[in-house]
Amino acid sequence: MTIALIVLAAGQGTRMNSDLPKVLHRVGAAPLVAHALAAGRALEPERVIVVAGHGAEAVTRAVAKIDPEAEVVIQAEQLGTGHAVAQALPALAGFAGRVIVLYGDTPFIRPETLEGLAASPAAVTVLGFEAADPGRYGRLVASGSALERIVEFKDATDEERAITLCNSGVIACDAELLEELVAGLGNANAAGEYYLTDIVAAARARGLPAEVVTCDEAETLGINTRAELARAEALFQARARTEAQENGVTMVDPGTVYFALDTYIGRDVVLGPHVVFGPGVTIESGATIEAFCHLEGCHISRGATIGPFARLRPGAELAEEVHIGNFVEVKNAILGEGVKVGHLTYLGDAEIGEGTNIGAGTVTCNYDGVFKHRTTIGAHAFIGSDTMLVAPVTVGDGALTGSGSVITEDVPAGAIALGRAKQVTRPGLATKLFEMLRAKKANLKKGA
Repeated sequence: MTIALIVLAAGQGTRMNSDLPKVLHRVGAAPLVAHALAAGRALEPERVIVVAGHGAEAVTRAVAKIDPEAEVVIQAEQLGTGHAVAQALPALAGFAGRVIVLYGDTPFIRPETLEGLAASPAAVTVLGFEAADPGRYGRLVASGSALERIVEFKDATDEERAITLCNSGVIACDAELLEELVAGLGNANAAGEYYLTDIVAAARARGLPAEVVTCDEAETLGINTRAELARAEALFQARARTEAQENGVTMVDPGTVYFALDTYIGRDVVLGPHVVFGPGVTIESGATIEAFCHLEGCHISRGATIGPFARLRPGAELAEEVHIGNFVEVKNAILGEGVKVGHLTYLGDAEIGEGTNIGAGTVTCNYDGVFKHRTTIGAHAFIGSDTMLVAPVTVGDGALTGSGSVITEDVPAGAIALGRAKQVTRPGLATKLFEMLRAKKANLKKGA
């Protein structure tokens, strides 16, 4: 079945007390709207439309990064969910499949749930859930899976409020029918808004079937406050940790490991305590990440060891059996197989050949205050401790730099490069200096 998605992301989220649009607040190091888009993308939709309103420019920029193929339309006035869908429908002109309407602040709906929703044969299908505490959710009046109507809490009778089957807001409908039903919506309700949920009653009035598909309540968790955002983060991390363990990942202290939405980890990876993943991390099987590491936008190959206390930033590409030790930072750098970077080092905008050893305190001096420059080090080179590599510079295969050197010129393959001031030694001068200083200190104490 051909699918299109409409993701509603226009709300201000006043209870967040934030200048940031609600759907751009983050769970799992990704905006809330990214979670909805990821779940929907699993259905391989033909079109994806995001409806933005509050903070539309920021939402548009974020969506372009998350899903460049998605189209953003603007809801200039927030007049309800039905009105929001109406803004999206012109972008679906000519589309003849089934439309699923999602919410940008509801991050936990599973792709399997959306597949069930898409497969429903009913003219209109609503995703519902049994609520432990129905609160102010809209109620689904149903007989079995047959849905009779949806009643908003504000408009519900006491008898209807006693119903525990609640509306998630997620709806599936054929595109042509959705356009007809939305065009007929009115706003004669307590809020004066155009409710998308009213299309159920409109469909039933035409004699068309409506159905409810249910899911676990946790999937429908919406984010409206900072407290709910924190709860969502905790729920996301708990699920991510469980999934990682089921996929063969060992975590020494699971509760201290924090994943991002798109973290990918292979089998038999070991994660030490207090490891934090930012967006865009892939770790191949058999790698080890020691305690207190922060990783973002990097790729770690099989058998590599990272940390403790290491930081990998975007563009870090590590080949097999690479070792990154404590207090090492790598950014936009390619490290060949078996490279060793033991400790206290910064490698930025660099390419390091296989088998090369990088001594402690090495820095690629990649930034001149205006431009970034690249450092290239060949295979099986030895970079002495405390070497400053002033880019752009190249060190050839098998070359060596002396400890404490400042390298400003290219080093040929197999050469030794020393770039430090000549040492001057004055015999006995240290003894005389200390005697003078101690005498001075003693005189100061007498004067006090």
